[in-house]
Amino acid sequence: MDKVYVLLMGFISIVIVNNLVFTKFLGICPYLGVSGRLDMAFGMGMAVTFVITLAGTLTWLIDNLILMPYGLEVTRYVCYILVIAGAVQLVEMYLRKFFPPLYESFGIFLPLITTNCAILGLCLFVNLWGIDNFPEAAVLSFGAGIGFTLAICIMAGIRENLNIADVPDSLKGAPITLITAGLLTLAFMGFAGMIK
Repeated sequence: MDKVYVLLMGFISIVIVNNLVFTKFLGICPYLGVSGRLDMAFGMGMAVTFVITLAGTLTWLIDNLILMPYGLEVTRYVCYILVIAGAVQLVEMYLRKFFPPLYESFGIFLPLITTNCAILGLCLFVNLWGIDNFPEAAVLSFGAGIGFTLAICIMAGIRENLNIADVPDSLKGAPITLITAGLLTLAFMGFAGMIK
């Protein structure tokens, strides 16, 4: 029962309290670039969730089964980037085959998932936070993806409403988007300290 509680608290923590976008400011490029429409934001969130879950769990396994036992920690970044790039290629092939309109609408942002700092950051956090078992690594990786999806979908919903709102001309576009992102960050920082 204690293990389930730890996993649940870890999941809630990474999704809401320690959201990578709102507390670590990771993944800001797709967060601002793809959050214009809710359907695109949700699709990007699901793609990132898949990649970050796969990458986080695989890099934890690689780190704990190969790199640390053989003293190869210096190769972490190279290994992590190769795993992330492979996962992104899987997503890209899947979307191109089964969801061509979504694949086309992502444009350059889909290959840029490879360089999404939220994914590399999560891989490093999972392996440097002292996570000592696979279920915790998997739950935190999946939770980070859900947290990213939550952040990008909230932003997309607000931006869709801002398109029909009476926004002053001097604030239209990037200024109101950045103000909104700052206010969302402040709102989520209110959860800080609830779960460690």
